[in-house]
Amino acid sequence: MTRWGLTVPLTGVPLRDHRPLITELAALGYTDLWSAEVAGADAFTPLVLASEWDDQLRLGTAVVPVHTRGPAALAMSAAALADLAPGRFVLGIGASSETIVTGWNGIAYDPPYARTRDVLRFLRQAFAGEKVDGTFDSFTINRFRLEKAPDVPPALMLAALRPQMLKLAAREADGAITNWLSADDVRQVRAELGPDKELAARIFVCVTDDAEMARNIGRYLIATYLTVPGYAAFHDWLGRGPAMKPMRDAWAAGDRNAAMAAVPVEVLDSLIVHGTAEECRAHIDRYAANGLDTPIIATLPTGTSLIETARALAPRGAEGTTSRTADQ
Repeated sequence: MTRWGLTVPLTGVPLRDHRPLITELAALGYTDLWSAEVAGADAFTPLVLASEWDDQLRLGTAVVPVHTRGPAALAMSAAALADLAPGRFVLGIGASSETIVTGWNGIAYDPPYARTRDVLRFLRQAFAGEKVDGTFDSFTINRFRLEKAPDVPPALMLAALRPQMLKLAAREADGAITNWLSADDVRQVRAELGPDKELAARIFVCVTDDAEMARNIGRYLIATYLTVPGYAAFHDWLGRGPAMKPMRDAWAAGDRNAAMAAVPVEVLDSLIVHGTAEECRAHIDRYAANGLDTPIIATLPTGTSLIETARALAPRGAEGTTSRTADQ
């Protein structure tokens, strides 16, 4: 079964104002609510609120950086949320980026693969109620045990963009979370992860009839994100490197406007889902057809109500779905 997730908080909508939407999402056909953590809300607070407003949706972090909290602090936050939403919480963790870890938080960016693997292994032990005591490759833990291990340990998923991390997710996690990929790219990612683990992806969706508006929003986001080394390497692996080279060169030269102008239209139209709500749902269905288990919709602002946009993007045929559109 393909799940159907929504990213919260919605851009520009205060956390407290999400309650009416969250209480109706399950009736609209959504199965999941996923947070993010960049420079806005932290990953846990929106889901804590959601756990009190709804008792059906699965709640997931996509993702919590493994460097910016100590392993014990991360385990405690996750255990608290698992206690609030037993059996419904998924802890997604990932290496994030040097910009966020070092540039914004002043924390050394340990080798991302080792740190992610070690945090994953630490969390497995901690959630099982074990005393964790020993040396991992990237840190040492001295006699830590959760005061109360969760009755139902959260599922653990890894942010994974390339083969090494995808294979780690396949071996030791409950699934992988990816980002900034096209519907056709899903096949390549799925082949590395294998058929048996959940694959989730955040999909950027712009509900508008104005294709040029959607592309202009996409130009800014793509130039900002896909020049980050980890994402650049991901798209090299996907075979998109040559198409992205003019953008990268302009960005490296400090010409942000030229970088945005250099994003090819075919890249924009494959990485940014845009059109009417019906057209966007059909595009998201292509991701699922290629092997994506859990699309995580991230609504992009176009000047209309993103709460109405989220309602309009509910799965077709879901009980309670109305004929509302995002521009009503």
